[in-house]
Amino acid sequence: MLYQQYEMQRMALAPMRMFATNALNLLDLPANPMRQTPFGRMAAAMLDHFEHNTRAFGKPRFGHTEVRIGNEEIPVIERAVATGVWCTLKRFSRMTERHGDPKVLMVAPMSGHFATLLRGTVEAFLPDHDVYITDWTDAREVPVSMTDFDLDDYIDTIIGFLRILGPNTHVIAVCQPAVPVLAAISLMSAAGDPDVPRSMTLIGGPIDTREAPTQVNQFAKQRGMDWFKRNTIHTVPIGNAGFMRKVYPGFLQLAGFMAMNLDRHVEAHWQMFSHLVDGDGESLASKRRFYEEYRAVMDLPAEYYLQTIQTVFQDHLLPRGLMVSRDRKVEPAAIERTALLTVEGERDDISGIGQTKAAHALTPNLPPARHDHLEQQGVGHYGLFNGRRFNQDVAPRIKAFIAAHR
Repeated sequence: MLYQQYEMQRMALAPMRMFATNALNLLDLPANPMRQTPFGRMAAAMLDHFEHNTRAFGKPRFGHTEVRIGNEEIPVIERAVATGVWCTLKRFSRMTERHGDPKVLMVAPMSGHFATLLRGTVEAFLPDHDVYITDWTDAREVPVSMTDFDLDDYIDTIIGFLRILGPNTHVIAVCQPAVPVLAAISLMSAAGDPDVPRSMTLIGGPIDTREAPTQVNQFAKQRGMDWFKRNTIHTVPIGNAGFMRKVYPGFLQLAGFMAMNLDRHVEAHWQMFSHLVDGDGESLASKRRFYEEYRAVMDLPAEYYLQTIQTVFQDHLLPRGLMVSRDRKVEPAAIERTALLTVEGERDDISGIGQTKAAHALTPNLPPARHDHLEQQGVGHYGLFNGRRFNQDVAPRIKAFIAAHR
């Protein structure tokens, strides 16, 4: 019933949001003498803040319509290369001839946020790479009559996309997909698949959550699977295409992430309110862009979520050498050709130091020259794939690694 209550609350707030919007429009009228008074600014800030924080944010757009290459602005077209029920393989096609640029598959996390969370990651690679990305489907939009989706399906989806893109592909997996990407490439390597990628970069991924366990890891470890089934799995309410499908709702994931750093989020929202009162539009806009992306969440299929919790966070099957996918044993030791770069953040409170680096110990048959690791100082989880430090330090290191293993 929690999901239904959440939807009812959202609908109950709709008239109040409408009132706030209309009141703001009246305050913003040029002829309104109250607008520039201290009371008017305070009232406008309160109304605007309420409207923005009770709004439901849908799936954002990537918004990459052009990229600067040299001194030219080159148009970019977002295209679907392969479309399935649960995922679309998208390409950011640059309208110019760049045959020598490396082909990169970015595997976005299926962990509550949309693939647009990697908007900045895509932007950093667009000028000098041929970029593809996995665009996962919101489970609340998939009718219950359609196929289910679990971790094994995720692995097979990655394998399928790599076969479409061919053997000269470089993979970048951000956070959660580090495990299924490593599993997919392990299975392809063991089978002698000719389309095994040239390199893989794993960023802040939970390869072995026994290393420096974070609050997220401990939460998952301290509760049994029955607890997760009872408390985190809900049914999509009526009015959605996925009505009656069992899911892990995105709003629960968002609530959990915000609770981890509640003081920081409260401070950020107080700053946004102050910017509204002061009329500081530039500072307000940057914070709002972050929260509009952060609060745009999707539901996860229950089968995938529960299998991931058990396989990755509770039983640690991959690092223990016990992971099996559709009767295929996952053996990272079979990887002998795909170069491996792992990236971790000093202040990462989601994937602790050592969790991603653990992938190197699992791939002993990969030559030493094909191993590399970066521990980025001064950044948290999201700073590993977005923002100033990513653009200045992390992205150039990944690009150099890809260039060295083309």
